[in-house]
Amino acid sequence: MTSYWSLLRHPGVGRLISAQLVARFPGGMLSLGFLIFIEHKTGQYADAGLVLAATSIGQAVAGPLTSRWMGRWGMRRVLVLTLAICTLSVLTIALVPMPLWAYISLGLLTGLSTPPIQPAVRTIYPKIVNSTQLTPLFSLDASAQEIIWVLGPVVTTVVATQVGPVWAIALAASLMVIGGTWFIASPEVGQVRIPPSRRSFGSVLKKPTVLIATMTGFLLVGACAAVEAGVVATFGDEGIEAGLVLAIFSVGSLVGGLSLGHAGITPWSLARRMLIVSFGMAAATAALGVWWLAGTLLIAGVGIAPALAVIFAIVSSSVKFSDTAEAYGWIGTGQLIGSAIGSAIAGFLIDQNGAVGALWTAAIFAFIGFLVPLALRPALPDLRGRDASPIPDTEPVQTL
Repeated sequence: MTSYWSLLRHPGVGRLISAQLVARFPGGMLSLGFLIFIEHKTGQYADAGLVLAATSIGQAVAGPLTSRWMGRWGMRRVLVLTLAICTLSVLTIALVPMPLWAYISLGLLTGLSTPPIQPAVRTIYPKIVNSTQLTPLFSLDASAQEIIWVLGPVVTTVVATQVGPVWAIALAASLMVIGGTWFIASPEVGQVRIPPSRRSFGSVLKKPTVLIATMTGFLLVGACAAVEAGVVATFGDEGIEAGLVLAIFSVGSLVGGLSLGHAGITPWSLARRMLIVSFGMAAATAALGVWWLAGTLLIAGVGIAPALAVIFAIVSSSVKFSDTAEAYGWIGTGQLIGSAIGSAIAGFLIDQNGAVGALWTAAIFAFIGFLVPLALRPALPDLRGRDASPIPDTEPVQTL
């Protein structure tokens, strides 16, 4: 922990991590907030599902696109524009009565205009710390984001049930503005300039490491989404058991990220971390008691943040700086699609086989997520003693 405190005292690191966490905190609030709000308005969870689906589709489409725009027009311009549009869309949903099709349209616009904070901050990190600190910083970042998924739904539920759904969405919008403005005002956002990529849109996926990272992230987040559905189906949404189990799941990720943050990254690292996730999720299918699920998912959680840290590091080390934001955008898109598919399959199997069907979905997703980096291990870099920073952009220089 001493090394992490030292890292946080490095100029700009603590501020950037804090600002981006506040800016991204609505990511853990809006889905549940929209769900409660639309269901209250229309009386149908199916209607709320359509709005959430439109939002997710918008985010998946926009991720790599707005990230790439940061290299063309600059980080601040893209972040200010998307922050303004996203905030107005969210507040309009909360404050203006409208038919369902309008809610769906604004949900899509909200997703399309989600500020690319995550790609931006992970593009900045290699420019503010030295090469030996980059992998621990990625691990710290992946661990810290668990705060969003632990506290976000809790805050939303409390505000929505005790004050009102409109206030829950308004709080999320306020945090988006406060955190987004704080992040955009950070000196590093103005100092770090992403060169415009000379490659065609999407060609970064031809990089084996980016493709492997995107595929593994898809499977990892899909497994986590299935776990969440399975836990809620097991205990229902009225007691504290589901929240307790999912909180312990996230605590496992936090502990794993901080514990393994300084471990050297080898071609085996991603597969090993996914094996931990796979083992814990497979064990969870054996029984549905609260303490058994808490214990097994605690084990599974230990591999999640470390796996994400490896994903960020191998991408950073294998692409040009001008392509890093787009690469992280594609990884985010893969994770969103994984979440949607994992939830959908889990929901179907819950109806057919009960809650255990969702846990089997999670275990299978995680096991395939172990097999992918294992089979493609020769394409993964060995970063022990190597700089994990992006490849510098170079161009011919005319000489006399």
